[in-house]
Amino acid sequence: MIDLNTYLMFIGAAFILVIAPGPDMAYMLARTIAQGRAAGFVAVAGINTGAYVHVLASVFGLTAILAASSVAFTVVKCAGACYLLWIGYRALTSKSTALNVEGNATPRMPTGAIFWQGFWSDVLNPKVAIFFLAFLPQFVDVANQKFGVTQQLLLLGVTCNVVAICTNLVLVYFASAMTSRLRRSQGLVAWMHKVMGALFIALGIRIASQRL
Repeated sequence: MIDLNTYLMFIGAAFILVIAPGPDMAYMLARTIAQGRAAGFVAVAGINTGAYVHVLASVFGLTAILAASSVAFTVVKCAGACYLLWIGYRALTSKSTALNVEGNATPRMPTGAIFWQGFWSDVLNPKVAIFFLAFLPQFVDVANQKFGVTQQLLLLGVTCNVVAICTNLVLVYFASAMTSRLRRSQGLVAWMHKVMGALFIALGIRIASQRL
């Protein structure tokens, strides 16, 4: 089994990543404002389902890399850590603006269209795929003989998506107040990006200090 402290650290990291403003949050809030909470919940379901495509692709891709070579897996893990350091630096140094959510200006959409738009927007986002490939390996213990790498990656991937869907459903439920606050406050969005940036850098340093 994954070490409890590592697992709790992963849950905390996943939560911070979910609440950081981005395209997925903008889409689900826009649908909520335009058509109500039910539409927002459908958007969340589509986005979350799309995320599972990335989780499965990452799990089996990383498992295949490890099966081919433990050195290759280590290289991928280190490359992922460098990627997290880079985007952490970018998040800390960039000038953030308030989240752009224009739900009132978007046309009404049928439920099926909302789901599939959320699904495909997530599936076709290469940044999500790269992120999962970089993020999940940082919490894997290759030396764990009782709980294999594939099982660890699946657990982490599913955990990340469970954290995401629970958090996003709450955000949609309180969408009106949340969106109003985000629209008004550049400082809030900037603060959330700074927290995310610090998290990425901490993960990069963590892997750099570990024995591989």
